[in-house]
Amino acid sequence: MKKTRILLVDDHAIVRLGLMTLLNDQPDMEVVAEASTSAEAVRAVEKFKPDVVLMDIRLPGEGGIEATRQVTSRFPDSKVVMLTSFADDELVLRAISAGAVGYVLKQVGNEELLRAIQAAARGEALLDPSTTAKLLSRVRELDRKSEEDAFRKFSDREMDVLAHLARGKTNAEIGNLLNLSEKTVGNYVSSMFEKLQLGNRIELAAYAYEHHLFERMGRE
Repeated sequence: MKKTRILLVDDHAIVRLGLMTLLNDQPDMEVVAEASTSAEAVRAVEKFKPDVVLMDIRLPGEGGIEATRQVTSRFPDSKVVMLTSFADDELVLRAISAGAVGYVLKQVGNEELLRAIQAAARGEALLDPSTTAKLLSRVRELDRKSEEDAFRKFSDREMDVLAHLARGKTNAEIGNLLNLSEKTVGNYVSSMFEKLQLGNRIELAAYAYEHHLFERMGRE
């Protein structure tokens, strides 16, 4: 039987001892290493290549979330499950964003912890419905902020010019619609090229659609 290889990361030796005793008693699991800081955790993952990292969310040094970010980016085959003393929504969401497949409260029963490790080893996410809803809400919030930031450098007049440009209007046509000279419209277009480091009107129009310009203008 192939055993799930586990790295324990917690700054309390007594916690690690209890977890090690539980996990090594399982026929399909083995603890291959321990760590007490975020730096030790990253080094241990690099050395032992565990299947699952049971990571305390609060660690000395850079912390469990930053350690998770480094582990999941450098060693994607090692799945991280966060251990936390209480369900702090903000910390949990940051941990999931950093790449953790889920989290387990330290107060849970042994069976639930074992199921969580087995699920992580299979590559399954361990998110309860409430956490999933909060995570999706956070993603939507970040998407909205990204859309707003996409046009943050533009003046209102540049936004008007961009909207018409994205609809395929020429500079002369835009000038007629906005009561501007063709040269002035050209200046606005050149300014937008410079701000976005783009080289032509097609790229500028694509940028407008990619960042949902018309939906954004419709909300204002």
